[in-house]
Parts: sequence; C-alpha cells; structure tokens
Amino acid sequence: MQRVRPDATEGDGVTEAPDLSPREARDRWLDKLRVQLREQTVSTYKYRLKLFVEWCESEGYESMRDLSGWDIESYEAHRRSAEPKTISLKNEMQTLRRWFEYLASIGVVEDSLADSVIVPDVPQDHQSNDARLDHHEATALLSYYRETPAQYGTRNHVLLELAWHTGARIGGLRSLDVRDVRCHEFENERDPAYYVEFRNRPEEGTPLKNGPSASRPVALLPEVYAVVDHYLEERRPDKTDDYGRQPLLVSQRGRPSPGTIRDWMYLATLPCNYGPCPHEKEPETCDYTRYSHASKCPSSRSPHKVRTGAITWMRNRGVPVEVVAERVNASVEVIQKHYDVEDPLEEMLNRRASFVSDLSIDPEDTES
Repeated sequence: MQRVRPDATEGDGVTEAPDLSPREARDRWLDKLRVQLREQTVSTYKYRLKLFVEWCESEGYESMRDLSGWDIESYEAHRRSAEPKTISLKNEMQTLRRWFEYLASIGVVEDSLADSVIVPDVPQDHQSNDARLDHHEATALLSYYRETPAQYGTRNHVLLELAWHTGARIGGLRSLDVRDVRCHEFENERDPAYYVEFRNRPEEGTPLKNGPSASRPVALLPEVYAVVDHYLEERRPDKTDDYGRQPLLVSQRGRPSPGTIRDWMYLATLPCNYGPCPHEKEPETCDYTRYSHASKCPSSRSPHKVRTGAITWMRNRGVPVEVVAERVNASVEVIQKHYDVEDPLEEMLNRRASFVSDLSIDPEDTES
C-alpha cells in the first residue's frame, strides 16, 4: 500500500514508498546489489541479514516502518547474548547499517534508523590473522575459485585446494613435483584413485619435516584432482628447478621458496576474493591486495593456519583421528591434543560418515 507524503500537495502524484516487510526489504536490496556484485558477495550480505530478518518475524514486526532505534538496540543485545565473534558481529552491524541507509534513501525507513546501528570496535587482538582458517571461510574461498572461470585452476587456487584437502605443511606443498600428482586406473570398473605423493628428497632440496616417514600418498577427491589437472594443462609455466625437476607450484625462478609460498597463501585467502571487505576497504585501492602486503590483512591466513583449520575441519567432519594423522603427517596424540572436535553434536552426527567423501566442498556451508 502506498501512502501520500504529508508535504505533498493534492494532485502532484508524489507518494511515499510502500510498506515493506523486513524480508521484502532485504530481498529488494539484494536484487539491487546483484546488478553490480558477484552472486557470492550478495549471498554473504544475505547471510548477514538472515538473523535480523528472522528476529523481526519472531518479534512480530510486519513493516520496516515499525522499527525504531530502541528495536535495533534490542536486536544487538539479542545477538550479543549468543556470544558471536566480535568480528562477526561487526560485519553484521556494518551490513545492517548499509541496508538501512539504502532503505532510507528510497523512503522506506527514517534517516535516523541507520544512525542507531552501533558498529562495535574490534580489539587489536581480534583483528590478527593468527586464527586458523575457518571452514566457512574455506568453503567460500574454494567456491569462488571453482565458480570463477578466470580464477579456476590458477596457482593460488591449486595451492589452497591442496593445502586444505591434504592438510600438508608448507614444506610438503613446496616439495611436490608434477610427477607426484597421480591417477591410478583399475583394471575392473572401479573409479580411478586420485592422489598426490609426498616424497622426502633432501638431497634435492626438498626435505619433509619428519624425514622418510613423512613420505606418503594422500587421496584427493575427483574435483580437487580436476583443478590440479586443469592447472597442469592450461596454466602451469614450463619451468624446472636447479635439479632438473618440474615443481608443481612454480615461481618465475622455478621452485618457490617457503617465503614465496607463504606470500601466495596470504593472497589466496584474502576475504575480498569472495565477498565484501570485512575491514571497510576498497579492494581497488587497498594495500593488502598487493603481493608484498597481503600478510598484513587481518583476515588473510598463512599456510600453517590453513593447515590448522583443515585438520580441525577433518576432525569435525568425523574423519577418524588415525586417518587424519596419516593424511597430515602428525601423531595421533598431537591431533587429539591440539585439534579437538568443537561441537559434540556435530561429532555424533558425523561418526557414520566415510572420510574421503566427507571432504567435499559444499557452497551451502557458507549459509550454515
């Protein structure tokens, strides 16, 4: 229903914006964003507003016009009671404010409503990229790389896929040669076995941390193998290292140094790759997107933190601890001590799952 503005004169045709429910108002904004943003970015905004829309519906708010500053304060208190991460709450409130600013610009809500949204400050220790790569973030990143033709099978994509799905250390990733990517065909009708072979080659400059005992094959999902295969066929530069070997991951000089791989991983995990910047920066002008500055982004992750997140994710997916230990070349004791399953309910639900098929990336995980 449209209403005539109080200051409008009869017959001038000026009307107020219609009453919109919270869900309708959200969808209208998202439709507008789709014109200029990637669908993955729009999905991120949708997820951030999901809890607010559901709260409004549970509290009986049928129109955005019914909301006041007190209601926004009540919602924030409601969210804080759930004890979310400070950075998560900050992102939610920033998105809420942007949404209200848009709605105010088209007359759906009062201008003052956006001002009532208080975006919390994030303490410096919460802004550090020392935290592990969360599986929701990993899913969003890998979905972005897989669904973006210009990024599919790039070096950064291959690096992140292998680091996440194998849980390998930086030395293991650096040690891989083209010949270490394998596909084993069976004589019967069984599906092929895809895997990478980590080999300890200290005499050729690529020792593994735990020496010969670290040499092992690690199974890959077909979709992960497909990414690596595309990279080998279409994108990998034809270069060798000082020993005449063909490194899988290649720099301009051949086999990359550990520091170079670390820089690549920081670039590969920048959050603006798949969604809006959580630090209110524009990617086009942000120094964090530059090669030598990506490590300074509070939300980028080092190879070790990707490994930490991957191991925790494998455990949470119900993969037996002995299997995880073998895949990532760590002891069962270390896995149990440092990578405990966080959610007992999730642990119970996933006990029956087989380990390799559970390592698929599902884009819907970002909506969990």
